[in-house]
Amino acid sequence: MGFGPVSKTSNVVALGFLILGLLSLQPVECDIEFQAISCRKHITFLTEFGGKGDGITSNTAVFQNATAQLSKFGSDGGAMLVVPPGRWLTGSFNLTSNFTLFLQKGAVILGSQDISEYPLIEPLKSYGRGRDTPGGRYASLVFGTNLTDVVITGENGTIDGQGAYWWDKFHAKELNFTRPYLIEIMYSNQVQISNLTLLNSPSWVVHPIYSSDVIIQFLTIIAPVDSPNTDGIDPDSCTNIKIEDCFIVSGDDCIAVKSGWDEYGIAVGMPTNHLIIRRLTCISPDSAVIALGSEMSGGIKDVRVEDITAINSESGVRIKSAPGRGAYVKDIYVRRMTMNTMKYVFWMTGSYGSHPDEGYNPKALPEVKNVNFRDIVAHNVTMSANLAGIKDDPYTGICVSNVTISLSPNPKKVQWNCTDIGGITSNVSPQPCDLLPDKHLESGCDFPTDVLPIDNVQLNTCKLPSQQVSN
Repeated sequence: MGFGPVSKTSNVVALGFLILGLLSLQPVECDIEFQAISCRKHITFLTEFGGKGDGITSNTAVFQNATAQLSKFGSDGGAMLVVPPGRWLTGSFNLTSNFTLFLQKGAVILGSQDISEYPLIEPLKSYGRGRDTPGGRYASLVFGTNLTDVVITGENGTIDGQGAYWWDKFHAKELNFTRPYLIEIMYSNQVQISNLTLLNSPSWVVHPIYSSDVIIQFLTIIAPVDSPNTDGIDPDSCTNIKIEDCFIVSGDDCIAVKSGWDEYGIAVGMPTNHLIIRRLTCISPDSAVIALGSEMSGGIKDVRVEDITAINSESGVRIKSAPGRGAYVKDIYVRRMTMNTMKYVFWMTGSYGSHPDEGYNPKALPEVKNVNFRDIVAHNVTMSANLAGIKDDPYTGICVSNVTISLSPNPKKVQWNCTDIGGITSNVSPQPCDLLPDKHLESGCDFPTDVLPIDNVQLNTCKLPSQQVSN
């Protein structure tokens, strides 16, 4: 027997039952996948070590014990410590090699406001003293030294330094030692810091120093624009490093490239070189989008900057140095920057000052040369350029091409202020100073075509299995 035609009402009812059936199914749990320089064989949760994510209980000893115990797996596929959703209060703790610190979505590591939970450590050798005060410094919230293969990542979990406590003490001159940074990795190689939100650091936020092969990606870094010295990322005496796809709101430079301070940096002699910075968005009303220096006494060389967005910031790429710094800033390449609401587009300073002590040599003059800018558009600008080298030690080899700057309603009368510099320009508006004559370059200023080793590093797809995901 055949069936008669099916009515529209029957179709609707059938569809309704189908939808109800689908809605009644339990959600399918999936593995969490993430990109990392290495995957780990052993995976454990902070709660397995007694951690409490109530935002009140201190987990300092828990973090310290967990990383110490997991260091035993370094030669057996490495280990991953997972921080589940919750508010995990802690003071400073150390990482280990062949290790991943993974912050799940909803996980917040909170920096303790108990100074006793931040051990005192020696000043950096290339600085000779703490950056805030003479003498030592407090260990960073997340700290590691002499490591190989360390990853700090997650599902955009948060590390909040609760820095207001430290900023108030700094302003009141109540600190005898330098404030902790949020993340500091020293004397290490194969480092990855990625996919995190970093808030309210007591001072600098991410500080890799004396390290190589460093990848920093997909960070959101935020601090109040009036907070003191909250630089976003400070690569310091590092080689082969890549910073990309970051958003930074800062009370200081969004990125500050460094290599030591005066005679101490000269003695250590560890430059920052082979550095890539790309796809950065910065808001910093009182500082630079990218600063080179002022502590550059080990040298800065081969920095490649591209695809940068600056919003309401003091300057674009700023070079800061002074007599006494020595060393060099050279082979700097910048292209494709878009800026909106800036005090300066170009800014170079040869008299930054700020010395660690009276022992510096004023005859140790820095060499600044081969600095290239191209393909830049800037709107609402107060002053196009303030370029000042050092008397009898000019900044040379400056090249600026294909730049269009539109001025603010109340611009400076002199748009290009140039002293003790030399170089060329091409297709730049407003018209540059006489020390940068137009040479009508057909191909524009230089930008390297070779590939740096850090760009050849292939990340692995790692998994946090669904049966291990914290509920």
